[in-house]
Amino acid sequence: MTGRGSVAGGRGRNHGGGFGAGGFCVCAHCGKKVPHERGIKCTTLKCPDCGHTMVREELLNNHKKEG
Repeated sequence: MTGRGSVAGGRGRNHGGGFGAGGFCVCAHCGKKVPHERGIKCTTLKCPDCGHTMVREELLNNHKKEG
């Protein structure tokens, strides 16, 4: 396995499974949803309503299922 990280087989966060171009960025604070833009991480966006950091909808849904 030359050239790959030894942690998680080089797959990184979410085990290498990207969420694709579609979907939404959601504010975990107020629930505001905005369309996800390809190449822009949701966590780099601030909610247009309350100013908190946005997260990918799939991550928020996974977190709710686990907790």
